[in-house]
Amino acid sequence: MNSTFVNDVMSKNILSLDKSTSLQEAAEHMKKLCIGCVIVTDNNNPIGIITERDFVTKIAAEGRPLFTEIKEVMSSPLITIDSEETIWEASELMKEKLIHKLPVKENNEIIGIITTTDIVKIASVGSDSEMRKICDQIILRMKNE
Repeated sequence: MNSTFVNDVMSKNILSLDKSTSLQEAAEHMKKLCIGCVIVTDNNNPIGIITERDFVTKIAAEGRPLFTEIKEVMSSPLITIDSEETIWEASELMKEKLIHKLPVKENNEIIGIITTTDIVKIASVGSDSEMRKICDQIILRMKNE
């Protein structure tokens, strides 16, 4: 990996569903595609996100029926990051907002998603030079604060 930009790390495997989609249908799509979240849309505009964690904390734990529309449990407003930002900036935003999945935007369109798992993979399997670049970014930002 020669750079540490979001668009180099993000997954392009995303699922967008209309806000009126049922929890059951959303879960079926997530299982079929082996993904951990759904971008919730209204007239094809992204307005929120529902994650696997939401299925535990907002659905199962609260005993919601599976015919509930995903708009009832989505997190909104949708927090996103630009594809040209660094993974450092993505991890800082995720830490600040206490989120694990961060949709990636380009020209006001969701084109991918970066997760905490993606960032850990980069850190754990990146080359020494890649880790050095990340550390340099961190040190530079600390000096500027």
